[in-house]
Amino acid sequence: MYYDSQVSFEELDHILTEVNALILPSHDDPSPVRTMAGGSVANTIRGLSVGFGISTGIIGARGDDDQGTLFVNNMSFSGVDLTRLRAKKGHTAQCACLVDASGNRTMRPCLSSAVKLQANEFTKEDFEGSKWLVVRYAQQNLAQIIEAIRVAKQEGLSVSLDLASFEMVRDYRSQLISLLETGNIDLCFANEDEAREIIGGGLTFDPEDALAFLSKHCKWAVVTLASKGCIAKYGKQVVQVPAIGASNAVDATGAGDLFASGFLYGLVKGLPLEECCKVGACSGGSVIRALGGEVRPENWQWMYKQMHAGGLLLPELKN
Repeated sequence: MYYDSQVSFEELDHILTEVNALILPSHDDPSPVRTMAGGSVANTIRGLSVGFGISTGIIGARGDDDQGTLFVNNMSFSGVDLTRLRAKKGHTAQCACLVDASGNRTMRPCLSSAVKLQANEFTKEDFEGSKWLVVRYAQQNLAQIIEAIRVAKQEGLSVSLDLASFEMVRDYRSQLISLLETGNIDLCFANEDEAREIIGGGLTFDPEDALAFLSKHCKWAVVTLASKGCIAKYGKQVVQVPAIGASNAVDATGAGDLFASGFLYGLVKGLPLEECCKVGACSGGSVIRALGGEVRPENWQWMYKQMHAGGLLLPELKN
């Protein structure tokens, strides 16, 4: 379970100061705070680049601060194309992710005064040569999302949408359904809480009902179920795939993002639906073995072993 509530930059600084003051360092973990480059879509495309050897790029904006420099350095090192990333004067978007000993998370995104790309700044050149546009649902960026999808569709791209958080779905459900009803979303990822909200399910919620709802509007629909794995639908085909590595979870941050990396790798390579889910389970399982939404090198190796054992197509990585 995680909770997501936006804060100001001043509130973010206060949170980090309090964490540093209250959490004592240990022999195994000398620093209670780690600063990492990320973000939902960034995590997904970094995973595609580093772990799967798929060519990726970011369309967006970053600030002229230390966080913007960290983001550029990390993504460049990871092989992500940043030629479409605009540098702007101001703050880079940030998020504090507080993780307890049981792996429960509290997210505090700091986005309101961060720099961002405006809807009128997208060009068709941003999308040339690409096969997929990966976006995350966010009401505060809805105009940009709609415009990016419009241009992407004109350029022949498929569109993948992640539903972001159950609060975002609950609070802006009608706008989300309108977006799905355009028919421009080819692939939709929802976790169990988001899936429950999109169909207004209560205690008797059945994930397959949400899968059926999403599949009315999207070619591929996926509902991830944490330690219970996932269910997915393509056409009339429905598959259920168990989770991998859930018993060794340290931090679930990025699990859905990296699941999407593996699933998209499968689609790009033309794999069947069940194999796309199995690769996603492997990549999602790889990131939860350490703190943060970036997979460590040893955990990519763990993932390749899982893929090999499952008879899945291993990526062709550049040295």
